[in-house]
Amino acid sequence: MREGFVFKLYALAAVAFWGVSFVSSKSLLQNLDPYTIVASRFGLASLLLGLAGAVFNIPLAIRLKHIPQLVILGVSGVFIHQWIQVLALQYIDAVSAGWLIACSPVFTVILSAALLGENMTKSKVFGMAAALAGVLFVAYSEGFKASSNAGVALMVLSTLNWAIYSILLKKLFVPYPIITIAFYTSVIGSLLMLPFTIRNGGWHALVTMPEHQWAHLLFLAIFVSAAAYWFWGKALSRMNASSVAAFLYIEPLFTLAAGAVLLQERMAVSALTGGVMILLGVFWMNKKQPA
Repeated sequence: MREGFVFKLYALAAVAFWGVSFVSSKSLLQNLDPYTIVASRFGLASLLLGLAGAVFNIPLAIRLKHIPQLVILGVSGVFIHQWIQVLALQYIDAVSAGWLIACSPVFTVILSAALLGENMTKSKVFGMAAALAGVLFVAYSEGFKASSNAGVALMVLSTLNWAIYSILLKKLFVPYPIITIAFYTSVIGSLLMLPFTIRNGGWHALVTMPEHQWAHLLFLAIFVSAAAYWFWGKALSRMNASSVAAFLYIEPLFTLAAGAVLLQERMAVSALTGGVMILLGVFWMNKKQPA
């Protein structure tokens, strides 16, 4: 039971970092384009994960036959997902993006049942409905408005893509430690972004970036890209994909808190009410059925 609790903490830590990441990404867009943001943060994350592998004596050597699986994970989890997400932030604000990302568990639950054979229990259905209702309650009671339909569409597309990535992470059997998988997906994702960064002159913008923006970039690299991807993989290694995905419903709460602290945005009573509904939904989605 204690081990299961630890892996739930991994999932919670990951979504906490991801929730705050929208504020940092939105800030970086003042100086950098989406390609440069993704390439630099995952390039730095690759170095950190490689260093962590050396410190903890985790081998990074892989067999050639496993490269295709790692390329698929790098393309879906980093290259496509992160590019779409940062691109969406050019059209909608960070808090709106945080609420929209909560759609991901819905896709994950459905895909997990269809592709992984995970049981669609009554508690999962009830929890999914309650948590999604909480997201909608907060979004619409707060007068949720996106500055562009394109931004909303891109964020929803990124949630579907993340559900696919989570399923692939479980379905594609890659027999390596989670940190090794995170290292190669980060390397692949950053390398694929590199040509676009060079074309747009992203490196010049990077070296002339203000110091406070570097703090945002380092946060994204260390905690959001390296640590969170590692934590998410560890949680998925021991828990059902739909149960892990349920924690994504909590992500908007961290985005809201970060907005309140860093952007001085007021946290309304309606937002807290919706937050309680989200937490109850996550509880029910992770509730074990009686034997």
